[in-house]
Amino acid sequence: MKTISKLAVASALVFTSLWAHALEKESFTEARYDELRNGGDVFLIDVYASWCSTCAAQQEILKTYQDNNPDQPLTVLEVDFDDDKKWVRHFRAPRQSTLILYRGDDQLWFSVGETRHDVIADQLDRVLKDDA
Repeated sequence: MKTISKLAVASALVFTSLWAHALEKESFTEARYDELRNGGDVFLIDVYASWCSTCAAQQEILKTYQDNNPDQPLTVLEVDFDDDKKWVRHFRAPRQSTLILYRGDDQLWFSVGETRHDVIADQLDRVLKDDA
């Protein structure tokens, strides 16, 4: 019985550790957007649709980036292309799979349909590692 308990504790610690380094994604809210802007934080707006294969490819790239750079905090606010039309218009996203990188109020990068890992990673590195 003690072995099972130790195994359960060890599994929980591994899971917690992996979860801590998972890509931090949040559903978009105006309050959180304002908080990040006003705090001068680096964050990514991800105009996303669940049915979009390009969006799915971008999600894998963002997850890989975070896995490879666990010390680089990246907050991703996900704007639902189908349900958040007000914010899709606000960010002038011509379609789903639009990525917009900010530091506070400053828009640093705007991309539509980008699925090359090196391009996305280079933009994130340029901003995130510049903040370090």
